[in-house]
Amino acid sequence: MNASDMNRVIPENLKNLRAERKLSLGEAAELTGVSKSMLGQIERGESSPTIATLWKIATGLGVSFTALLESPDQEIEIVKETDMTPLLSDYGHFRLFPVVPAHKDRSFEILDLELDEDAISDSKPHAPGTEEFTFVYEGALEIVLGGEEKKSYVVEKDCLMHYRADQHHTYKNAFAGTTKALMVIHYSQRDL
Repeated sequence: MNASDMNRVIPENLKNLRAERKLSLGEAAELTGVSKSMLGQIERGESSPTIATLWKIATGLGVSFTALLESPDQEIEIVKETDMTPLLSDYGHFRLFPVVPAHKDRSFEILDLELDEDAISDSKPHAPGTEEFTFVYEGALEIVLGGEEKKSYVVEKDCLMHYRADQHHTYKNAFAGTTKALMVIHYSQRDL
């Protein structure tokens, strides 16, 4: 999905999700922790949300992250990396490519991550029961889990870590160079 598609799809999906749930902008703001004015700007296509904002909206509305990014269903789809527009965090040093979005008939999504040297990304807890499977295929990734009592794990190249994502989690590049990982997020709720 390129940037212009993303700028069209995110506002449409947010409007549709609010309409399905019969939520006003104020009610959506209360659920997500994103201001009413920011939600309105996103819906009108006047603002491009950050990764953190998209996660807050998805978690607050009880949908998958990519539910905000997905286009209408197609029977067959070939996804090229060059056609995907990454979502950026940490001043562009953390890039997230939505490869396979979750939807009502699929309770998982696949994301490709790229972290430059010293890049970091914080994630707030996702919906209860959410799990992440992170496979590092280049470099090494440090994953820090927990709130007050944090535990740190380093996932080396060609290794996978499975963990509950309904807790605070942070990704840090633990490699002198770019780290790349493929992440599968499984949602326990089937009505995403």
